[in-house]
Amino acid sequence: MSYIAPSEFGMKMVEAGEKKIKMGTRDCLIRAYLGGAILALAAVMAVTVTVQSGSALAGAILFPIGFCMLYLMGFDLLTGVFVLTPLAWLDKRPGITIWRVLKHWGFVFVGNFAGALTTAVLMAIVFTFGFSIEPGEVGQKLAHIGEDRTIGYAQYGAQGWLTIFIRACLCNWMVSLGVVGAMISTTVTGKVLAMWMPIFLFFYMGFEHSIVNMYLFPSGLMMGGNFTIMDYLLWNEFPVVLGNLVGGVSLTGLTVYTTHVKTAPEHIF
Repeated sequence: MSYIAPSEFGMKMVEAGEKKIKMGTRDCLIRAYLGGAILALAAVMAVTVTVQSGSALAGAILFPIGFCMLYLMGFDLLTGVFVLTPLAWLDKRPGITIWRVLKHWGFVFVGNFAGALTTAVLMAIVFTFGFSIEPGEVGQKLAHIGEDRTIGYAQYGAQGWLTIFIRACLCNWMVSLGVVGAMISTTVTGKVLAMWMPIFLFFYMGFEHSIVNMYLFPSGLMMGGNFTIMDYLLWNEFPVVLGNLVGGVSLTGLTVYTTHVKTAPEHIF
Protein backbone atom coordinates (compact mmCIF):
# COMPACT_ATOMS: atom_id res chain seq x y z
CA MET A 1 0.00 0.00 0.00
CA SER A 2 1.20 3.54 -0.73
CA TYR A 3 -0.35 5.00 2.45
CA ILE A 4 0.88 4.09 5.93
CA ALA A 5 -1.58 4.35 8.84
CA PRO A 6 -0.84 6.82 11.69
CA SER A 7 -0.09 4.08 14.23
CA GLU A 8 2.55 2.72 11.87
CA PHE A 9 4.23 5.98 10.90
CA GLY A 10 4.16 6.98 14.58
CA MET A 11 6.44 4.04 15.31
CA LYS A 12 8.55 4.96 12.30
CA MET A 13 9.08 8.40 13.86
CA VAL A 14 10.37 6.82 17.07
CA GLU A 15 12.66 4.47 15.16
CA ALA A 16 13.96 7.31 12.98
CA GLY A 17 14.77 9.35 16.09
CA GLU A 18 16.67 6.43 17.59
CA LYS A 19 18.69 5.87 14.42
CA LYS A 20 19.62 9.54 14.17
CA ILE A 21 20.88 9.69 17.76
CA LYS A 22 22.97 6.55 17.24
CA MET A 23 24.41 7.85 13.98
CA GLY A 24 28.16 8.48 13.84
CA THR A 25 29.39 12.07 14.26
CA ARG A 26 30.88 12.18 10.76
CA ASP A 27 27.63 11.12 9.09
CA CYS A 28 25.62 13.45 11.29
CA LEU A 29 27.73 16.48 10.29
CA ILE A 30 27.78 15.58 6.58
CA ARG A 31 24.03 15.06 6.38
CA ALA A 32 23.32 18.24 8.34
CA TYR A 33 25.79 20.23 6.22
CA LEU A 34 24.13 19.17 2.98
CA GLY A 35 20.66 19.68 4.44
CA GLY A 36 21.49 23.26 5.38
CA ALA A 37 23.18 23.99 2.06
CA ILE A 38 20.30 22.66 -0.07
CA LEU A 39 17.59 24.40 1.97
CA ALA A 40 19.57 27.64 1.72
CA LEU A 41 19.75 27.28 -2.06
CA ALA A 42 15.98 26.75 -2.13
CA ALA A 43 15.54 29.92 -0.08
CA VAL A 44 17.60 32.06 -2.44
CA MET A 45 15.72 30.53 -5.38
CA ALA A 46 12.39 31.44 -3.76
CA VAL A 47 13.54 35.02 -3.13
CA THR A 48 14.79 35.27 -6.72
CA VAL A 49 11.47 34.02 -8.10
CA THR A 50 9.57 36.45 -5.86
CA VAL A 51 11.64 39.42 -7.03
CA GLN A 52 11.56 38.50 -10.71
CA SER A 53 7.87 37.60 -10.83
CA GLY A 54 6.63 40.13 -8.31
CA SER A 55 4.67 37.32 -6.66
CA ALA A 56 5.42 35.97 -3.19
CA LEU A 57 3.02 33.14 -3.98
CA ALA A 58 5.22 31.92 -6.82
CA GLY A 59 8.27 31.81 -4.57
CA ALA A 60 6.38 29.95 -1.85
CA ILE A 61 5.02 27.37 -4.30
CA LEU A 62 8.54 26.53 -5.49
CA PHE A 63 10.43 26.69 -2.18
CA PRO A 64 9.43 23.14 -1.08
CA ILE A 65 11.57 21.76 -3.92
CA GLY A 66 14.62 22.10 -1.69
CA PHE A 67 12.94 20.47 1.31
CA CYS A 68 11.78 17.51 -0.76
CA MET A 69 15.23 17.08 -2.31
CA LEU A 70 17.09 17.00 0.97
CA TYR A 71 14.69 14.61 2.72
CA LEU A 72 14.54 12.22 -0.21
CA MET A 73 18.36 12.16 -0.07
CA GLY A 74 18.33 11.39 3.66
CA PHE A 75 19.86 14.68 4.84
CA ASP A 76 18.94 16.34 8.14
CA LEU A 77 17.59 19.64 9.46
CA LEU A 78 17.60 20.77 13.06
CA THR A 79 13.85 21.35 12.89
CA GLY A 80 13.29 17.73 11.96
CA VAL A 81 15.51 16.20 14.63
CA PHE A 82 13.80 18.44 17.22
CA VAL A 83 10.66 16.39 16.53
CA LEU A 84 12.02 12.87 16.08
CA THR A 85 14.85 12.42 18.55
CA PRO A 86 12.95 13.22 21.80
CA LEU A 87 10.47 10.47 20.91
CA ALA A 88 13.21 7.84 21.12
CA TRP A 89 13.98 9.05 24.67
CA LEU A 90 10.30 9.11 25.64
CA ASP A 91 9.90 5.58 24.31
CA LYS A 92 12.83 4.49 26.52
CA ARG A 93 14.86 3.12 23.66
CA PRO A 94 18.09 1.41 24.87
CA GLY A 95 21.05 3.74 25.22
CA ILE A 96 19.07 6.91 24.51
CA THR A 97 19.68 9.64 27.10
CA ILE A 98 18.89 13.33 27.25
CA TRP A 99 22.60 14.07 26.93
CA ARG A 100 22.80 12.11 23.66
CA VAL A 101 19.72 13.92 22.33
CA LEU A 102 21.23 17.33 23.15
CA LYS A 103 24.61 16.33 21.71
CA HIS A 104 22.93 15.30 18.46
CA TRP A 105 21.09 18.62 18.27
CA GLY A 106 24.40 20.43 18.67
CA PHE A 107 26.05 18.55 15.82
CA VAL A 108 23.08 19.10 13.51
CA PHE A 109 23.02 22.84 14.36
CA VAL A 110 26.71 23.17 13.49
CA GLY A 111 26.31 21.19 10.26
CA ASN A 112 23.22 23.13 9.15
CA PHE A 113 24.86 26.47 9.88
CA ALA A 114 28.05 25.54 8.03
CA GLY A 115 26.06 24.39 5.00
CA ALA A 116 23.83 27.47 4.92
CA LEU A 117 26.84 29.77 5.37
CA THR A 118 28.64 28.05 2.49
CA THR A 119 25.66 28.69 0.22
CA ALA A 120 25.49 32.30 1.43
CA VAL A 121 29.14 32.90 0.52
CA LEU A 122 28.86 31.20 -2.87
CA MET A 123 25.69 33.08 -3.81
CA ALA A 124 27.16 36.38 -2.60
CA ILE A 125 30.04 35.81 -5.04
CA VAL A 126 27.53 35.13 -7.81
CA PHE A 127 25.41 38.21 -7.02
CA THR A 128 28.41 40.56 -6.85
CA PHE A 129 30.82 39.02 -9.38
CA GLY A 130 33.29 38.16 -6.66
CA PHE A 131 32.42 41.24 -4.54
CA SER A 132 33.49 43.54 -7.38
CA ILE A 133 30.09 45.21 -7.92
CA GLU A 134 27.08 46.20 -5.83
CA PRO A 135 24.41 43.51 -5.43
CA GLY A 136 21.47 43.66 -7.78
CA GLU A 137 17.76 43.60 -7.00
CA VAL A 138 17.78 40.12 -5.47
CA GLY A 139 20.77 40.98 -3.27
CA GLN A 140 19.06 44.16 -2.08
CA LYS A 141 15.93 42.15 -1.25
CA LEU A 142 18.02 39.78 0.87
CA ALA A 143 19.51 42.75 2.72
CA HIS A 144 16.04 44.14 3.48
CA ILE A 145 14.79 40.75 4.71
CA GLY A 146 17.63 40.71 7.22
CA GLU A 147 16.74 44.18 8.46
CA ASP A 148 12.99 43.56 8.67
CA ARG A 149 13.41 40.32 10.61
CA THR A 150 15.89 41.64 13.16
CA ILE A 151 15.55 45.34 13.94
CA GLY A 152 12.00 45.09 12.63
CA TYR A 153 11.21 42.91 15.66
CA ALA A 154 13.54 44.77 18.05
CA GLN A 155 11.54 48.00 17.79
CA TYR A 156 8.63 46.24 19.52
CA GLY A 157 10.72 45.02 22.44
CA ALA A 158 9.30 42.06 24.37
CA GLN A 159 6.23 41.95 22.11
CA GLY A 160 8.53 41.62 19.11
CA TRP A 161 10.41 38.75 20.76
CA LEU A 162 7.09 37.05 21.56
CA THR A 163 5.93 37.50 17.96
CA ILE A 164 9.03 35.93 16.49
CA PHE A 165 8.83 33.07 19.00
CA ILE A 166 5.20 32.35 18.03
CA ARG A 167 6.06 32.53 14.32
CA ALA A 168 8.84 30.02 14.94
CA CYS A 169 6.46 27.68 16.81
CA LEU A 170 3.98 27.80 13.96
CA CYS A 171 6.78 27.26 11.47
CA ASN A 172 8.01 24.01 12.94
CA TRP A 173 4.47 22.81 13.45
CA MET A 174 4.21 22.89 9.65
CA VAL A 175 7.78 21.79 8.91
CA SER A 176 7.49 18.83 11.27
CA LEU A 177 4.29 17.81 9.49
CA GLY A 178 6.41 17.81 6.35
CA VAL A 179 8.95 15.54 8.05
CA VAL A 180 6.17 13.18 9.11
CA GLY A 181 4.64 13.47 5.66
CA ALA A 182 7.72 11.83 4.17
CA MET A 183 6.90 8.75 6.27
CA ILE A 184 3.22 8.29 5.41
CA SER A 185 3.74 7.04 1.88
CA THR A 186 5.90 4.41 0.20
CA THR A 187 5.94 6.21 -3.16
CA VAL A 188 8.08 9.19 -4.14
CA THR A 189 5.02 11.04 -5.47
CA GLY A 190 3.13 10.49 -2.22
CA LYS A 191 6.07 11.60 -0.11
CA VAL A 192 6.61 14.77 -2.17
CA LEU A 193 2.94 15.77 -2.06
CA ALA A 194 2.72 15.18 1.71
CA MET A 195 5.86 17.28 2.27
CA TRP A 196 4.95 20.02 -0.20
CA MET A 197 1.71 21.18 1.43
CA PRO A 198 2.89 22.19 4.93
CA ILE A 199 6.22 23.58 3.67
CA PHE A 200 4.42 25.82 1.18
CA LEU A 201 2.13 27.01 3.98
CA PHE A 202 4.96 27.95 6.37
CA PHE A 203 6.96 29.81 3.72
CA TYR A 204 4.05 31.76 2.29
CA MET A 205 2.87 32.79 5.76
CA GLY A 206 6.30 34.20 6.60
CA PHE A 207 6.89 31.96 9.61
CA GLU A 208 10.42 31.76 11.02
CA HIS A 209 12.63 28.78 10.22
CA SER A 210 16.03 28.66 11.94
CA ILE A 211 17.90 26.98 9.06
CA VAL A 212 16.43 29.22 6.37
CA ASN A 213 17.51 32.15 8.55
CA MET A 214 21.04 30.70 8.76
CA TYR A 215 21.21 31.60 5.07
CA LEU A 216 19.13 34.78 4.94
CA PHE A 217 20.98 36.73 7.60
CA PRO A 218 24.63 36.06 6.74
CA SER A 219 23.63 36.70 3.14
CA GLY A 220 21.84 39.90 4.15
CA LEU A 221 24.97 41.14 5.94
CA MET A 222 27.10 40.40 2.88
CA MET A 223 24.59 42.26 0.71
CA GLY A 224 24.89 45.39 2.88
CA GLY A 225 21.98 44.95 5.30
CA ASN A 226 21.84 47.54 8.07
CA PHE A 227 21.93 45.22 11.07
CA THR A 228 24.58 43.45 13.15
CA ILE A 229 25.47 39.87 13.99
CA MET A 230 24.23 40.52 17.53
CA ASP A 231 20.91 41.78 16.11
CA TYR A 232 20.63 38.54 14.16
CA LEU A 233 21.41 36.34 17.17
CA LEU A 234 19.27 38.13 19.78
CA TRP A 235 16.35 39.16 17.59
CA ASN A 236 16.13 36.16 15.34
CA GLU A 237 18.23 33.01 15.65
CA PHE A 238 17.96 32.45 19.42
CA PRO A 239 14.17 32.95 19.73
CA VAL A 240 13.58 31.13 16.43
CA VAL A 241 15.52 28.03 17.49
CA LEU A 242 13.62 28.01 20.78
CA GLY A 243 10.27 28.46 19.03
CA ASN A 244 11.09 25.78 16.44
CA LEU A 245 11.88 23.39 19.30
CA VAL A 246 8.71 24.10 21.27
CA GLY A 247 6.43 24.07 18.22
CA GLY A 248 7.83 20.89 16.70
CA VAL A 249 7.93 18.88 19.91
CA SER A 250 4.60 19.99 21.38
CA LEU A 251 2.40 20.37 18.30
CA THR A 252 3.59 17.39 16.28
CA GLY A 253 6.01 15.08 18.11
CA LEU A 254 4.18 14.70 21.40
CA THR A 255 0.71 14.73 19.87
CA VAL A 256 1.49 11.96 17.37
CA TYR A 257 3.35 9.94 19.99
CA THR A 258 0.60 10.30 22.60
CA THR A 259 -2.33 9.36 20.42
CA HIS A 260 -0.80 7.02 17.83
CA VAL A 261 2.09 5.32 19.65
CA LYS A 262 1.31 5.21 23.38
CA THR A 263 -2.28 4.19 22.73
CA ALA A 264 -1.60 1.87 19.82
CA PRO A 265 -2.85 -1.73 20.39
CA GLU A 266 0.64 -3.14 20.98
CA HIS A 267 1.10 -0.63 23.82
CA ILE A 268 -2.27 -1.34 25.42
CA PHE A 269 -2.35 -5.14 25.56
